[in-house]
Amino acid sequence: MYRFRRLRRDDRIRSIMQETRLHPKDFIYPIFVIEGENIKNPVESMPGIFQYSIDRLEEILEQVKEAGIGGIMLFGIPLHKDPQGSQAYAKEGITQRAVRFIKEKYPDIYIVVDICLCEYTSHGHCGMVKGEEILNDETLPYLVKMAVSLAEAGADMAAPSDMMDGRVAAIREGLDQAGFTQMPIMAYSAKFASAYYGPFRDAAHSAPGFGDRKSYQMDFANGQEALREIDADIEEGADIVMVKPALAYLDVLKEAALTFDAPLAVYNVSGEYAMVKAAAANGWIDEKRIVIENLTAMKRAGAKIIITYHALDAVRWI
Repeated sequence: MYRFRRLRRDDRIRSIMQETRLHPKDFIYPIFVIEGENIKNPVESMPGIFQYSIDRLEEILEQVKEAGIGGIMLFGIPLHKDPQGSQAYAKEGITQRAVRFIKEKYPDIYIVVDICLCEYTSHGHCGMVKGEEILNDETLPYLVKMAVSLAEAGADMAAPSDMMDGRVAAIREGLDQAGFTQMPIMAYSAKFASAYYGPFRDAAHSAPGFGDRKSYQMDFANGQEALREIDADIEEGADIVMVKPALAYLDVLKEAALTFDAPLAVYNVSGEYAMVKAAAANGWIDEKRIVIENLTAMKRAGAKIIITYHALDAVRWI
């Protein structure tokens, strides 16, 4: 009989034998930035998460710097929205100004920018619309303009999350033509039409004004299709590919890790965060243990990068 428990006897040997370890550099922390001054709005459905005006960003950026995490992901909330999402690619758009502010004050913080129109369009969809149809090819030039505009502002990485077909190739070509050949793309490749996104839409003011996003985000029942999406994005030039959400899709993440020789990211999304926070607030779970277990599962399944609202807490706990 093989005695597996010999290597579980106490903390010392368990630490030696541990296969998967979390590190602060594994994490990217999402930040919501909103128009206005002296604003720090709590997101009610996401305890501990806030919308910040640019003049108050230093409060959270100091924490990010102190934690030593891998970087931040910016989501801008404009004052003005229109059908074309023009503030997404405006030189003085909220996200562009936030990027410039961060690069001036905290040049060493790595900035990933979400490339999507839903926060900026008056209809709340991720692309151009005609009637109630979300247009694919007509959307691509706007995504390119947004990526180039944010690159010019100083962003370090573009992360297209819109799920339009062909957008990675279009953005890669646009960035290259604008001289940003060294800017990497982290594609939201297997992004599922998920109920786990609800709290994010409160935080980013990005709920669709009609219908849903099932015509462009993936059916959560489809695993093989997810692999085809990932393969296509790699072929189009994605440097990193992502699975989103995380916990209900670890099978997809693991299969992607076994199939593709490309860095993998996973997004531990707002609904996953909110459920943990709600259960912890009621005393039903041990928040610290649950968070570390969840994040470890993501890394064990193959994630090189974990985008998570738990990042600042997790750094204190690992």
